[in-house]
This record gives sequence, C-alpha cells and structure tokens, in this order.
Amino acid sequence: MPSTVTPLPVKHRPHDTLGRPLHDLRISVMDRCNFRCPYCMPKETFHENYRFLKSNERLSFEEITRLTRLFVDIGVRKVRLTGGEPLLRSNLADLVGDLTAIEGVQDVALTTNGVLLAQHAVELKANGLHRITVSLDTTDPEIFKQMSGGMGDLDRVLDGIRAAQEAGLAPIKINSVIERGLNDHTALDLIERFRGTGVIVRFIEYMDVGNRNHWSLERVVPSRELVDRIGQRWPLHPVDPNYRGEVAERYAFDDGLGEVGFISSITNPFCGDCTRARLSSEGVFYTCLFARSGVDLRAPLREGASDAELSQLISNTWLKRGDRYSEIRSSLKNGEQPLRKIEMYYIGG
Repeated sequence: MPSTVTPLPVKHRPHDTLGRPLHDLRISVMDRCNFRCPYCMPKETFHENYRFLKSNERLSFEEITRLTRLFVDIGVRKVRLTGGEPLLRSNLADLVGDLTAIEGVQDVALTTNGVLLAQHAVELKANGLHRITVSLDTTDPEIFKQMSGGMGDLDRVLDGIRAAQEAGLAPIKINSVIERGLNDHTALDLIERFRGTGVIVRFIEYMDVGNRNHWSLERVVPSRELVDRIGQRWPLHPVDPNYRGEVAERYAFDDGLGEVGFISSITNPFCGDCTRARLSSEGVFYTCLFARSGVDLRAPLREGASDAELSQLISNTWLKRGDRYSEIRSSLKNGEQPLRKIEMYYIGG
C-alpha cells in the first residue's frame, strides 16, 4: 500500500557519483511509433526479436503519476513525455492533467513527431501542457519521406505545429537531427521556414543511439560547422543558457528574429551537467540515454511496495549513477564500445 513520503530538503536530495542532482524526468508512455526514422527505429532492423508491449505491460496513468510524484519528492522539477510516439497513447491529455497537478512540478512538456498534433493540441493545452517539441529533420518533402521511413506526412506535421501555435503552446521547439550527405543541405531552409515565427529550431548532431542506425563519425555534422554556415546567411551571437544543464547552446539572430539551438553530444558532450532520468513505458528506470540496463520499478510497484520503498529504490539508483558515455566515447577502443545499448525509441530522446 502507498504511504506518505515527505519531500526531501534540497540539501538532502540525491546526487550521483559525479555530483549531479536529479532534476528532469523523461517518461516514455508508448513503445510504438508511426514513423520508422533510420537513425532511431529503422524499419529494416528495429523488429529483430522485438515484441511491442501489451497494454497491461505498460504503466497505467495512475502508476506513472504515482512514480512521478516520488521522483518529484526527491528532486525532479521538469517532466517530459516521450515515446515512441506519445500521441499514440489514448487519452494522453488526461495524464498531462494528472502530472501538472503534482505539487512541485514546474514544467510538463511533450516531444512528438507532430503527425497527430493538430487533433490534440487544444486538449493538451487545456489540460496544462506547458511546452512542446516537434521532431522535424527537414522541410524537403522527399528527404522527409526518406528520414521518416516512408511513413510520415510533412504537411500534417506542419499543420500540427500551426495548431500548437494557435492553441497557445509556447515555446515550440523543432528538433532536427542533421546527417551529412542526407539532410545537411536543407538546414538553412528549416530556419528560413520558422525564423521570426517564435518557433525555435534546434539542430542535433547525429548520435550513436541504440544498436541499429549504423552510426559513423563521418556522417556527423559538427554544430560549429552549422553555426558558421547559418551565421554567413543570418548573423548570430551566443546567448546565455536559460538554466544550468540546458542541453542546447543558444544563439540569437542579430536582427532580433528569434534564436537557434545546437545540441552537440558528439563534439561537445554535456554529461557533466546531465540531470535527466528516464522511465520506460513498462516502468524501467534508466539513468542515461546510452544505458545498457535499467532498474525495474513496475514489479515492486505492482507487488505492493510502499512509496517509501520505491522512493528508496529510486534514490539508491541515482546515488550509484556514474554515466558519462558521451564524454568517454572518443577514448573507447572498438572492443570497449558498449555493444548493446537501449534503443532510443524505447526510452525517448
């Protein structure tokens, strides 16, 4: 049976072995996706020995809310819903309402591919969603089709972004994974589409997430290269982060028409400031996007563990955390590379 857990004072909240606090929780609510992006869930290989979860294997909204409350009690202040594609989860706005009602939660956000966003934007806003991020790698229809695995519709994504703007979700951010030789030549087109609209475009260096995207360093476009390329067209200047641990380096346009962000996990890792935990849709707690394993919270939860017991399990897991894969990636020899990382579509980006 649940028991009352008193939120820990700031000075007693758990810090990992590198002194990093627990501040952000990313919750995957759905292991399925309606895209097959080659860098995340390539349609040719994602399904090898893979079975989608049955509905009773996923955490219920009540279970997600209970666990989130425990994470908040020990330090979490920001919650982001991810997938797979989170809008494939029925009645997701109800969960948003439950999470925004938790005392201590300062921010609830959502990451989506945008295809279903137009039909849900108003309801999500009405239930308290604060912000939204849309994954959009290009505005070129043919390249978009290729990068979504042939299963996406660019016009529906753009309609979803407009609907989110009209619903009052702000800020809206666009996350764009840039891969050399594929969509890097369309990066400026993406900025031109949204510059001056209040929508913030953020470019993400192509990462070696999971085990199936055939990642190679040669296909990474360093953020510095993009900054220079964009600056030649629209002069830029760096601006301070909004908060400690913000993953994107921010640059504002000199003419005042917005800003652009760069997430540089490959060339400028930010492990030292990482305060993010991840909860998979069936209740496994992971402490890194590149984790090889996690801690099962669903089993003890369903076996009757008290809030105090679950809270202790979460705290102890974070206290032992030493993840810094992006910082040590370049120093690893081939034989030392983690061969079996958790897939990104399984725990969210």
